[in-house]
Amino acid sequence: MLQNSKYSVWFRTSKGDGYGIVSLMDGTVSGGDNISSYTGTYVQDGDKFAATVAVRRHTQGPASVFGVDNVDLTLSGKSTPTMASCTGTAKQAPSTTLQATLIRIAD
Repeated sequence: MLQNSKYSVWFRTSKGDGYGIVSLMDGTVSGGDNISSYTGTYVQDGDKFAATVAVRRHTQGPASVFGVDNVDLTLSGKSTPTMASCTGTAKQAPSTTLQATLIRIAD
C-alpha cells in the first residue's frame, strides 16, 4: 500500500526516459522534474492503485517522453510500502505507453 510520503520516480516510453520527485498525500499527487510539474489524484485498493495526473511544462528544455508538452495521464499499478510500479497512457498520445517506478524517500 502506498504511504503518505515523497517518492523518487523513474519513467520511460519508447520516446525516452526521465525522473522526478512526487509527493503522495491522502489521495493527491504533486511533484515535478526539471521541465514539468505534476498534479493529480490516486485511489488505492489493497496493493493496487489508479491515478490521474496532469503533466504541465514549466521550463524550456528537451522534448517530453510523449513528444508533446502537456499531457493528462491515466495510470494503474501495484505497490508495496516502499515502492510502486505502474503503466499508463496520455490522452494526448494514446499509442505511447508509459512505465514508471516509484521508490519511497526516507523521512
